[in-house]
Amino acid sequence: QVQLVESGGGLVQAGGSLRLSCAASGGTISTYVMGWFRQAPGLEREFMAYITRTGTITYYADSVKGRFTISRDNAKNTVYLQMNRLKPEDSAVHYCAAASRITTQSLLYDYWGQGTQVTVSS
Repeated sequence: QVQLVESGGGLVQAGGSLRLSCAASGGTISTYVMGWFRQAPGLEREFMAYITRTGTITYYADSVKGRFTISRDNAKNTVYLQMNRLKPEDSAVHYCAAASRITTQSLLYDYWGQGTQVTVSS
């Protein structure tokens, strides 16, 4: 059973940057597709990005494409999300997740972290 722990969230001004990390334990992430999602109050959980097992393929939601970059270091059992040019609408709890297949659907992700809050002030 893989445990995921996110870190790196916080309060930032619009236009600023944050780098989220997702550290795994209890198993290796190298066998999983890793994704990042976010959920704002009153809204459904939203897909942001995924990265395939070896990192050769990444895919982004239109809302973050060109601003966010997902990466992974399988040797460190960690996934990252570099977030640039942040906007107030990026404010949400951000989650990392692990899936056994390539997918943007949250229901198909098997393991989830507890989330880290990102707040972007205008």
